[in-house]
Amino acid sequence: MSDRVAEIRAFNRFYTRVIGVLGEGMLSTPYTLTEARVLFELAHRDCVEVVHLRRVLDLDAGYLSRILARFEADGLVTRSRSAADARRQVIELTAAGRATQSELDQRTDVQIGDLISALGEADQRRLLGAMATIQELLGEPARRDLVVLRPPAPGDLGWIVQRHGAIYAQEFGWDASFEALVARIVADYAADHDARREAVWIAEVDGAPVGSVMCVRRDDKTAQLRLLLVEPSARGMGVGGRLVEECLRFAKRTGYERIMLWTYDATKDAHRIYERAGFTLDEQHKATAFGHEMVDEVWSRDL
Repeated sequence: MSDRVAEIRAFNRFYTRVIGVLGEGMLSTPYTLTEARVLFELAHRDCVEVVHLRRVLDLDAGYLSRILARFEADGLVTRSRSAADARRQVIELTAAGRATQSELDQRTDVQIGDLISALGEADQRRLLGAMATIQELLGEPARRDLVVLRPPAPGDLGWIVQRHGAIYAQEFGWDASFEALVARIVADYAADHDARREAVWIAEVDGAPVGSVMCVRRDDKTAQLRLLLVEPSARGMGVGGRLVEECLRFAKRTGYERIMLWTYDATKDAHRIYERAGFTLDEQHKATAFGHEMVDEVWSRDL
């Protein structure tokens, strides 16, 4: 255990040195890391009680009071009494305070961009995955903003086929003819697609693919959403909704007037995603497919 503690402490020293938070001023500003954190919390609220701010940041009351006194002297915050309880103080950023926080945000973005710019795409994904793993293992809950949407990398189209075959067999008992259908759709896209009006997205969490969707041309005015998939482990994170939203934005931006999709009545979870995205059911037909008697469906919406 002592060796592991030493390794973690070494990593902490390395990372704080890399991002430059040990100096007197953060990012060439007069503010420390803790002060910048206080500004960040204030910027994301209209106003906040001091007691709540102290609880969120886990700061000593006296230390936080000195920080707020400095901010007030610099014209960054105003203090007032809570309307609900006059014994409590309420803190709010001034226009100067919001400008200072905005500058810190911009400098941070530039710093992080410079830090990872030397890394290739694969190494950037590895880095994000490793950071997400640390958050997960140390108790940080999975968040929607950890979902990354990206174009397919080499091997991802094969992953789409494999996961469709495995998941639909496990959850619905569909036979290999469904995987064969997915393989044909993917192969047709890979062999010949119009990059201006057709696209595939992979959803990624912790550096690993967890979902997919495809937007292809049905005709000049109509796009088709295909192969929406979300891994069971990623459900509840908003992955499906994010993928569908991205598909809709792309279809509208590239000049389609309408978008449709083809699915089956068994895929109830997908139905809820489509309904929330504004799709309506247009057609239903009884069908024998993938070893089962089902109802195939056509859904659509205007863009």
